[in-house]
Amino acid sequence: MPLIVVAICVALFAVFPLTDTDIWWHLACAREWVTTWTPVREPVVNVHAYFQQVVAFVYALGGAPLLVAFKAVSWSLVFVLFVRPFKASVEPPSVGVAFLAVLAFIFRYQFEMRPVVFSLLFLGLYWNVIPKLLKCVGDGFFKDKIIVLILVAVLVVQWVWCKCQGLYILGPLFVGLCVADFFVQYGERISFKKKCGAILFVFTLFLMPFLHQEGLALFCYPFGLLDRLVGLTPSAAAFASGIAENRSPFTLLLAHENTFSSLLMILTALGSLAYAVKQLLLKRNRLFVLHGSLLVTSILALVAERNFVLLLPVFFATVVSLRVDVWNRFWKSRRVLGLTVGICVCVSLMGLWCKSLKAFDASMVSVQRVPVGAAAWMASHPHGGRLFNDDRAGGYLSFVNPRESVYVDGRFMLKTSLFFERYMHYAEEPAAFLHDADSLGIDRAVLPLRYYAHWEALIKALNASSEWRAEYVDSLYVVFNKKTLRETYPTTP
Repeated sequence: MPLIVVAICVALFAVFPLTDTDIWWHLACAREWVTTWTPVREPVVNVHAYFQQVVAFVYALGGAPLLVAFKAVSWSLVFVLFVRPFKASVEPPSVGVAFLAVLAFIFRYQFEMRPVVFSLLFLGLYWNVIPKLLKCVGDGFFKDKIIVLILVAVLVVQWVWCKCQGLYILGPLFVGLCVADFFVQYGERISFKKKCGAILFVFTLFLMPFLHQEGLALFCYPFGLLDRLVGLTPSAAAFASGIAENRSPFTLLLAHENTFSSLLMILTALGSLAYAVKQLLLKRNRLFVLHGSLLVTSILALVAERNFVLLLPVFFATVVSLRVDVWNRFWKSRRVLGLTVGICVCVSLMGLWCKSLKAFDASMVSVQRVPVGAAAWMASHPHGGRLFNDDRAGGYLSFVNPRESVYVDGRFMLKTSLFFERYMHYAEEPAAFLHDADSLGIDRAVLPLRYYAHWEALIKALNASSEWRAEYVDSLYVVFNKKTLRETYPTTP
């Protein structure tokens, strides 16, 4: 029952427009590799190539609505895969299931159409396959054709994963954790040959990137990603602090950004961290892999807000896996009350979810986050120079206006720290942009009026400048043209 409720709740709560702006960049790259007119850092590795082809195929069949449905089913399957192996012999009470439903509802906007959903799907498969596979280790392990086929299938999945997202490294790390746990529990019964075979298999998983054309660059990609996320080197510090989703929930809380969700993230991550440490310190921890994963994902969630989605399915699995005596201790005498509370909470959540649907456009394109109207206007009013844009708009503009090269998009892995710092400097010092626009040949700028308030100073400066004029304005975005552009390419407001 918990598995069904969790699956339904996650699927329903994931039904909302495409809010993650990078999805449009991925769709554009599926058609043709997209780069900006500004310098790109070498080497260029499209680590999301297979993810892009899948979402582009779905989008071609049914547009954004079908892609949202695909997203909902994918996230639901993620939680099913994580929860299924760790179900306790006695299922948690209704109030426990209601707690998970509430958590899924609060953090429903984490369920975006991002490459991370593919990483979690692959990792969920490993959670269900690898521990069971290790239990089959015996004298005829490698002689069993089915087991050999499963091992080959895992290698193929890892090979595919390498071109879906940089988090592919979680695969061999997880398998390594499972192997280490297996050696600790059954080491005396396993022959030296079998141990070497298991270690070789983990090593082979790490080497799968070298079977792709990008080879070494693809192998090194996760380490560069970690550097940009944590800011381990001085050159990556700007990305770790300047990109909102790379910042720690503590930083967001102190900045009063998403106060409630940031606080709840911190409490969930800290509680998970404390519980994981406690369980791992036990001499006989029956779920070492689960609690080890909980420890790692808790730390990652505290490091960066974007990593919280890695913790959620592990947290759900931990709640469902609680021992029978834990549930009985709290709920044995309160089963009727728990059932009543659980039903009331789930019904209330469904009501709130149905109410939220009224705010969504049937197109399932988040017009608040991407310049839908501005992009249409720009397509019908071409310009001869270069475009400056907010990074969140870059992917969408590349997708709907493929003939125009953008200044920047959300793939900051392709940019240097010096470029990023200069880009962020424009929001603080508009005079720097006005100066660079002349030297770089920029004659058009599209900027958000709402939601991303850090461009307010630049928008005011452009409105005050005699060289620039707002040619298109709606409630969400503004398009500025330079005076020389208006003289050469006359437009109508």
